[in-house]
Amino acid sequence: MLKQKTYQFWFCTGSQDLYGDACLAHVAEHAQKIVEALNSSGVLPYEIIWKPTLITNELIRRTFNEANTDETCAGVITWMHTFSPAKSWILGLQEYRKPLLHLHTQFNQEIPYDTIDMDFMNENQSAHGGREFGHIFTRMGIERKIVVGHWSDQKVQEKIASWMRTAVGVIESSHVRVMRVADNMRNVAVTDGDKVEAQIRFGWEVDAYPVNEIAQAVEDVKEGEVNALVDEYYDKYDILLEGRDPEEFKRHVAVQARMEIGFERFLEEKNYQAIVTHFGDLGSLKQLPGLAIQRLMEKGYGFGAEGDWKTAAMLRIMKIMTEGMKDAKGTSFMEDYTYNLVPGKEGILQAHMLEVCPTISDGPISMKVQPLSMGDREDPARLVFTAKEGPAIATSLIDLGNRFRLIINSVNCKKTEKQMPKLPVATAFWTPEPNLQTGAEAWILCGGAHHTAFSYDITAEQMGDWADAMGIEAVYIDKDTDIRTLKNELRWNSVAYRK
Repeated sequence: MLKQKTYQFWFCTGSQDLYGDACLAHVAEHAQKIVEALNSSGVLPYEIIWKPTLITNELIRRTFNEANTDETCAGVITWMHTFSPAKSWILGLQEYRKPLLHLHTQFNQEIPYDTIDMDFMNENQSAHGGREFGHIFTRMGIERKIVVGHWSDQKVQEKIASWMRTAVGVIESSHVRVMRVADNMRNVAVTDGDKVEAQIRFGWEVDAYPVNEIAQAVEDVKEGEVNALVDEYYDKYDILLEGRDPEEFKRHVAVQARMEIGFERFLEEKNYQAIVTHFGDLGSLKQLPGLAIQRLMEKGYGFGAEGDWKTAAMLRIMKIMTEGMKDAKGTSFMEDYTYNLVPGKEGILQAHMLEVCPTISDGPISMKVQPLSMGDREDPARLVFTAKEGPAIATSLIDLGNRFRLIINSVNCKKTEKQMPKLPVATAFWTPEPNLQTGAEAWILCGGAHHTAFSYDITAEQMGDWADAMGIEAVYIDKDTDIRTLKNELRWNSVAYRK
């Protein structure tokens, strides 16, 4: 199981010494109370660390550089309690390299009508200081997240919590290493792309390995380890023999168990967090990795099929962003397969040959062994289930040659009208917003891939914030999408995001 760091976020309060030491003491006291309240709210997924009030250029610069080098710091939350001259922040902001949230709040929720005087006004002027602070970001062209409202409001806390997950996705992006087993599927455009530019832009390392090198790691797995994992499978999943000999069935399952152990060991030893495979180049592997890949995704690894390293990296980031989320419904690699075009029942059947993450399953998970026409190998074992119902997002990161674009489609997952007893793969069924016709046309206009990184637990806003932090184009397809407006947006973006 992949583990991520225990991240923290720094709370930095802006002020200046114009109003004297008593005012500064109140500023520090108020900031500490806010931090304590946020940490005890039970809403935030990560701890906030209070930092002394920032007043001078030197202190601001030093604090931001300390944040840069502290590996546990995933970002900074700033609050302007009083007025803080924005030029004091320039050097620090120029050198700061992590996500930043501008919390535009104030200590008091209500104006103290009976007692308010000029001393109170001078000390509690976030409405003033926050605008000065915001101006310098806009002047310098620096990306940041802005959250407005009182710090005790649960909706404000939830916005901070949501941004924290995005910030961790940004930080972890520079740590993503994708292992490519073989190469991109021949002649396929959308799954390919510029790996050097991806490393420059996102920090991803995308490396290729000969398939037989990982096949040797699989072969080296001891028989006892394989048997123990097979026993775990049989305890956890419903076994559907469907007329197959039980011992023969188990031998096929054992091949996947051996691959799961060998693949994971190889990934751990070489420090990779995502993997891509290709059914056209399996070397000495006995089966196309199916169950093995499904289990690796469940453990937090990213995955992309047919050499799709972009989706593998995006899935890893989205897995990180949902780490530890209460009542999470799941995040998975997915692929568009076929439509239902019956009026009033429109939708897209989602699946893959084998590799869908069991975190999205609704109800029992079955294990089957079935022939696979692709790959020219023995019948692979796989987990079969249907996905949960509810709202979700499907994302596609594409390389347009001169820039990257992240397409974010809000979708509504539901059950198919009828069961599909002859389809031996895990499936989901969804209708894209605003409807199938507009959603599919918009996706195609944007250049979206047939593979997606899909999640019930991440919002479109979070993924858009991630794209903003990475300096790439984000296009939303949702209930408000209109084709004429979208075409104009894509034209404008082609200019705005040109290198």
